[in-house]
Amino acid sequence: MTKPVILTGIRANNNLTIANLFGALLPMAQMAKEKSGEYQLNMFIPDLHSFTTPIDHSQLYGQSLHNARVFYAAGLPFDDENIHIYRQSFVPAHSELTWILDCFTGFGEMGRMIQFKDKSASVGSDRTSVGLFNYPVLMAADILLYGAKYVPVGEDQNQHLEFTRNIAQRMNSQFGELFVVPEETKKQLEFFGKKDGLRVRDLQNPSKKMSKSDESGKGVIYLNDTPEAAHKKIMSATTDSVGAIHYDRENQLGICNLLDLLSLVRGQKIEETITEFEGLERYGDFKKIVADEISQFLASFQSRLAEADDEMILRKLTSSEQLMNQEAGKVLYCVQQAVGLRKKD
Repeated sequence: MTKPVILTGIRANNNLTIANLFGALLPMAQMAKEKSGEYQLNMFIPDLHSFTTPIDHSQLYGQSLHNARVFYAAGLPFDDENIHIYRQSFVPAHSELTWILDCFTGFGEMGRMIQFKDKSASVGSDRTSVGLFNYPVLMAADILLYGAKYVPVGEDQNQHLEFTRNIAQRMNSQFGELFVVPEETKKQLEFFGKKDGLRVRDLQNPSKKMSKSDESGKGVIYLNDTPEAAHKKIMSATTDSVGAIHYDRENQLGICNLLDLLSLVRGQKIEETITEFEGLERYGDFKKIVADEISQFLASFQSRLAEADDEMILRKLTSSEQLMNQEAGKVLYCVQQAVGLRKKD
């Protein structure tokens, strides 16, 4: 690897949402276009992560391919040699490095992970998999195998990124310079031009983020929703009783979420959107504007998605996976040597 690496991935299970699109896919596609001459872009599909929670396994392979199509529809240049898109399970080094890192990771470290606590509490200890407990170690392997300096993650993943830095430093301290240590969260946000991680809110309950794992789906706009369905969800979004539009995150979080969404769809600064609608008293009129523009955006995106050529997608995946096996294999071999699994040169 001669260029610094930017790495990101979106889980293959569940329907992707408009929050995934705005928060990760579109920004990374734009970043890829702007940075590919200076950086190596690794856009991977973390299919091994996909069944840390229960899924329909008969759908997983097809969903992985669909995620690649979504990257394409988001504008990722598939013909750029500096941009790689690959499936995690097609690079076996991810699994072996995870096991090695497991053996240098404390039980208490994993038990303190907030995501594990939250998700395991919702299903009960008997139904919580070891894979969910172990998730951050696999995530660390995903990053460290490619020497990734920059990893755009949501705020709910910041703790996992810090664990990645810690385990890399721990291994480097004991065995020498095995891994590139990713930049800390503050520098990540500065690099990607964000003061805070983007968090699109649930339309029905704006106190929580819009999540593709939401059971009801009523407050979530999925990328495979019909434009009509998306329009209906916006029109039924929770607002407030204030009676006038203000960008007030303390008292009008639902309205703020709609302003944020409209700003994202238009590709304009939030300040411009606020100026246009500040003080408007007719929430129904405002919702209709947001709903119309969201549904039009979704229809256009789905049209691009339908144009994706499966043969081209598979060619890109295969070529990227061949290269990633070479790169990851070199790093894994150095680790194997360090821990005594292979003879040192």
